[in-house]
Amino acid sequence: MTTARASRGRIDKRQAILDAALTVFARRGYAQACVQEIADTAAVAKPTVYNHLTDKENLFREAISAAADTVGAVAETALEPLRAPGADLGAALGETAVLLLRTCSDERALALHRLTYAQAADFPDLVDTVLRRTTIRLRETLADRLARLALAGRLRHSDPTVAAEQFLALLSGPLEARTHQGNRAISAAELQAIAEAATDTFLRAYLAREETA
Repeated sequence: MTTARASRGRIDKRQAILDAALTVFARRGYAQACVQEIADTAAVAKPTVYNHLTDKENLFREAISAAADTVGAVAETALEPLRAPGADLGAALGETAVLLLRTCSDERALALHRLTYAQAADFPDLVDTVLRRTTIRLRETLADRLARLALAGRLRHSDPTVAAEQFLALLSGPLEARTHQGNRAISAAELQAIAEAATDTFLRAYLAREETA
């Protein structure tokens, strides 16, 4: 039990450091962020940060990777309404759209996006890491949901990956435009409007004829 508690405590402390690092890097930028501020934010000693993450560069890499995993996992849960959508496919798709927009517009997702591309020249590999763990992961899971709906006769048969890309583009394009690339807060009403427009456009293109009868 003692060993298990110690291990759990180490994991919790590491996560606190990674969360604090993302917060400080997002507030200061990579160049201006200092490890002492990250340690203070995580409520740990500065040597503890180095014991867990070695140096500032590794800390940044691990903080970005951990945030990408979290954002990707939360985005995947937004697809749950499509697992068993019931009679009203439009409602399930609309709910999914709203959940995805909320995920993409929360502070962690916005910080992840800004930091990844702001530091792309110095950390080009992180762009690929973030895309694999967020956008690509989400697209693949959504494509699987859409393919199953097509097999069930709910959507017309098409390339599910293309359909997933188009649905996500219908959400991300307006969201980025209205938030000024994540620099402006967006209201719940605006999110709902984007979700409804995306859902309507997507269903006009992909809803099976039997569903419209």
